Amino acid sequence: MFSSNPIKTILTEYPLMILDGALATELEAYGCNLDDPLWSARVLLDNPELIYQVHKGYYLAGADCAITASYQASIAGFAKRGIQESAALELIKKTVALAKKARDDFWDEHKHPIPNRPKPLVAASVGPYGAYLADGSEYVGNYGVSDEVLADFHRKRMAALIEAGADLLAFETIPSLQEATVLVKILSEFPDTYAWLSFSLKSDTEISDGTPIRDCGRLFDENDQIAAIGINCAPAPIVTESIKHFKENTSKPIIVYPNSGETYNPETKTWHGEEVCSSLYHKEWFKAGASIIGGCCRTSPRDIEEIAKNWRR
Repeated sequence: MFSSNPIKTILTEYPLMILDGALATELEAYGCNLDDPLWSARVLLDNPELIYQVHKGYYLAGADCAITASYQASIAGFAKRGIQESAALELIKKTVALAKKARDDFWDEHKHPIPNRPKPLVAASVGPYGAYLADGSEYVGNYGVSDEVLADFHRKRMAALIEAGADLLAFETIPSLQEATVLVKILSEFPDTYAWLSFSLKSDTEISDGTPIRDCGRLFDENDQIAAIGINCAPAPIVTESIKHFKENTSKPIIVYPNSGETYNPETKTWHGEEVCSSLYHKEWFKAGASIIGGCCRTSPRDIEEIAKNWRR
């Protein structure tokens, strides 16, 4: 027996579920230096209050869900800083606590319920193995490691995030069918837990390792614990076609939270190309079949506020 699917609960009452935007971009706006293998997880060590403030800012902007700062927080990553496993697991749990406190404080301060709006969720980010490698592998996916290596990397972190009380898990920026399959298999060890599964893209028809989107949609369509499927951290202009390919091959809600439109160069760790306001596309994405929409790298609360204004008049 599963607990209630939190995404299904929201989409039963509302046509669109609005996600937050980039966490790291906002932390940098607060003055944080994220040039570090731990990326935004570094702020857990230095100034966790800022993570709380960013989450709360997105809830204020209109987000129905915040994604925790655990994307690059891993036992192996913290170990490189000399942090023992028990302490690393507590830091990973703290990412959930910060987002939950921001959500609950926001909800209480606005004298819930808020008209035309569900109580927001907290999704615990489970970033890919490539995020730990910090070499851009999450945009390629060919790690050259076994399923067992991937499972050992993810399992304890997932357990900690679930224990911390996240509403669901966010398997995000997943570049390969191999890693997606491993994550979903581990998820089955926690039968009362839901997750969404979002891939990084090679093109509007393929995920990063070259697997056709249609195959990803079909493979996970009948898994009851996968609450939504889609893409994140892809340039906004290629998202619409990818939605159509998912829509044709799955009955699940489709989730999209692209970046600003620029392209990330993993070798130089810089962004290039034209920046576009991803919020301009939300009506097009909804029409194509997406029902969960937000922003990824280089997006901001302004983007989320623009989406919310159009759906909560």
